Amino acid sequence: MPRRPNYDRDDLIDRARDLFWRSGWAGTSLKDLEATLKMKPGSFYAAFGSKEALYELALEKYSEGSKATVKELVDQFGAFGALTQLPAVVVEAEGAPAKACMVSKTLLELHAQNHPLAAKAEDLLNMMEEQFTGLFRQAQADGDIDPDLDPAVLAQRYQSDLLGLRLSAERSSLDASAIAAEFAESLGRLRPAT
Repeated sequence: MPRRPNYDRDDLIDRARDLFWRSGWAGTSLKDLEATLKMKPGSFYAAFGSKEALYELALEKYSEGSKATVKELVDQFGAFGALTQLPAVVVEAEGAPAKACMVSKTLLELHAQNHPLAAKAEDLLNMMEEQFTGLFRQAQADGDIDPDLDPAVLAQRYQSDLLGLRLSAERSSLDASAIAAEFAESLGRLRPAT
């Protein structure tokens, strides 16, 4: 009978996600992963197969966390409220390894190399954009956003602004919280004319 692994796979993926998020693909060596995960090379390869396979799992875990955050905001504040709350949430994330989005960092780092992880990052960004499109549609159905506006276009702009905000939050010379507040306030201009 095969031995059961004596580690928590989800915890290992969480730790790898944080390391990759902070250091990027090229900035994370196998030695870094082995040290962070406290695994020997043979155990690492038996558990994950490769650095690339683990990075993909880490990207998916990051994306799942982002989706869960949005869902929690929707459950608490409704669709429009979630859209206005999210900018502050992403810049005030305490304990996050980085403020910038891990998925967008991956795309920027690996796109020029045509690395398969760049395509994965593109897919995850498209999925997030679809989630935002759904929120804008719901906000229109709730009467919070002008029904004549295109929710797909709104979602593209929103995602672009949110990614830019997250990058700005990495800069110590900027007040990202003030930018997030202005971003949230600007969404009020999407309300139906009265």
